[in-house]
Formats: sequence, structure tokens, C-alpha cells
Amino acid sequence: MKKKRILVSVTTDLFTDQRVHKVCNSLHNHGYDVFVVGRKLKNSLALTPRAYKTKRFVLWFEKGPLFYAAYNIRLFFFLLFCKADILLANDLDTLLPNYLVSKLRGIPLAYDNHEYFTGMPELLKRPRVQKIWKTIEKNIFPKLTYIYTDNHAKQKLFEEEYHVPVKVVKNVPVYNPIVSKEDLTIQFPAGKKILMYQGIGINIHRGTEELTEAMQYLDDSYILYFVGSGDVLDVLKEKVKELRLEDKIVFTGKVPFQELQQYTRHAHLGFTLDKPISDNYIYSLPNKLFDYVHAGVPVIAARLQEVEKMILKYNIGTFVPSHDPKDIANTIRNAFDTPGKLEEWKANLPIAAREVNWQNEEKVLLSIYSDISVYLDAKR
Repeated sequence: MKKKRILVSVTTDLFTDQRVHKVCNSLHNHGYDVFVVGRKLKNSLALTPRAYKTKRFVLWFEKGPLFYAAYNIRLFFFLLFCKADILLANDLDTLLPNYLVSKLRGIPLAYDNHEYFTGMPELLKRPRVQKIWKTIEKNIFPKLTYIYTDNHAKQKLFEEEYHVPVKVVKNVPVYNPIVSKEDLTIQFPAGKKILMYQGIGINIHRGTEELTEAMQYLDDSYILYFVGSGDVLDVLKEKVKELRLEDKIVFTGKVPFQELQQYTRHAHLGFTLDKPISDNYIYSLPNKLFDYVHAGVPVIAARLQEVEKMILKYNIGTFVPSHDPKDIANTIRNAFDTPGKLEEWKANLPIAAREVNWQNEEKVLLSIYSDISVYLDAKR
């Protein structure tokens, strides 16, 4: 039987997007012809070889309203004329052109809605822009059939708002045995307590400013790594200079996700400190939490409902009492100074990884596309 082609749309740079890569690999490995469309920035690195096809748009604008307008127009015409059996829109910023083409061409549309986009903190002070995105969502979401999001809190939120079923496909790593430290090639300073904050969204209100300030209250045996990219990095670098923390904080910049795994596995503690200042953060379940879990790294977190459930269920870390830098520093110090605490958390991490992994989530993903395939076959 001829392979069904899935056109996948995303506004991210595919170089660091683990979520899209996992989804596309799974679909490819189960008999779909996958073609992914993203974007290429001025500082984008070359993509590593992949089993599926990719295309990255080069646009005049890289952010703001002009970027979104340019990307959506370009995406509309690409989808309109490119061969496809199924369309897959990733998040609200790709939904409109996918929906229009789906209707024009009679092609089924799947919607991977892993952000509560209209509740993002970047939109809180821009009500007019927020209203535009919300209008798009309200007019399209209730008309969709194949929708999935990344956690049960968002599932409940969307189902209560739009009265359509939404499935959950968590964005979690593939389960692999954890390699030993001797197998890793990246060199870290010997004898240091390695703290790790990672991600492609090191942005405002994620607690990174306070984490940076907390380092001034810890002695020189601690070193903090920021691995990834985001719009608050320049602020953090200035803060490091201001507080003279150059010897205690390292910025690696973007790294391929294969290399990211090596960084993470060296860490003694990982951090996810999003503030509950927007619906997108309140209902979030950050990817980095699961990256830490699968790397065998205990977690220090802010108390967001889905994060709290995960950490308490498996006893794999603890919470900061507030975002005060001194409270963060004390929480870090206590984790190391409480006898047996780190060892207890580390012993529970493999249990969590064996239960919450991509091999299990993939089954839900494939069932969605199996339903779409049955629908397509019935039409023929």
C-alpha cells in the first residue's frame, strides 16, 4: 500500500526541536511519508541527517507580527500546492493556513497543541495581539476532529472551553538505559556540584534571573550551566557580570539534542522554575522535567500543578518555597547537605523513566493517525 504523506508545520528552528523530531521519527518508522516545514534563522546551524524530509523557510523577518504574517502566508501557499494526505499543525501559530488548506483540498488535519498559546506571558501585555490569536483559535478549534496536547491539565482546559475531545501525548524522551559517566565526551570541572538549567525557551518569568542571583549565596563548589537559548539570556549574562559570577555560571548556547543529553547526564540537579504568571505556565509540564528524569538527575522545581504531581508521585526532587534567590540557594544547599536525600531521589528516577517514556506515549500518537488513515481509506 502506498505510504500516506504527512505535511508537518512548525514555526521553530528544527535543529533543537526534540518534540517534532520524536513525533516525525515515530510516524516515519510506522510507515508514513513525513515532510516537515520549519524556519531557518540567521544563526541556524545545519540539520543533522534525518529519516524524514525537511524544509526550512528563510524569511525577511525573524520575530514579531511581520514574521508571523510572512510565515503563515508562505506556509499557506506551500501547503496548497505540496502533495499531502494528512496535515499536522503544531500550535496555534501554524493552525490558520493548515485549516484553510485542509478545507480547500479536503485533507484531514491533526492539531498538536502543546502550548496554551493565548495564555503565553509574551501576550499578557499585548491584549490586541492576544485577541487576534484567540479569535483564530475560537473559530477553528471547535471544528477540529484530531487534537492532542501534552498534559491532562491542558486537556481539561481545552475540553471545557471548546467542548471537543482532546487526547494527551506527553512530550517525553525515548526510554534508553542511562550511559555511564565514562561514556560521555564533554568535559566538566572535576569536584564541582553541577547545576543544570536547559531548554530552547530560556525566557522571561521562568525563574532564571533568580536562579542566577542565587549563585552568589553558594560557595565555589557549585557551578551552574545554562544549556540552550532564549530571550532572557542577554539579561542573565549582564547579571553574571554585575554580580561577578563568571567562574560560577556557564552559558553553552544552542546544542544539538544528542549533545544536550550528555550535558544533562553530568548534572547533580536540574531546574524547572516557571512562575505561575500566565495560563501557559500554570498548566505547563515542561519538557526539561522529563529530560532530567531520563538522565537520572533529581529536580528542583516551582510548584506548578502538573510538575508537582510528577515529582511527588515518584519522589524525585523538591520545590522552592519562593522565587527569592536566597530561598533557591537554601533549597539547593539542603539537597546536598541532607544525608541520603540525593541518593533517595536518584534511586526513584529509573522507576519514573520506565513508566513515563516515549514508547508509551507513541501508542497514543499512532492511534490518532491510525484513525485518520481509516477515515482516508474509507473515502477511497
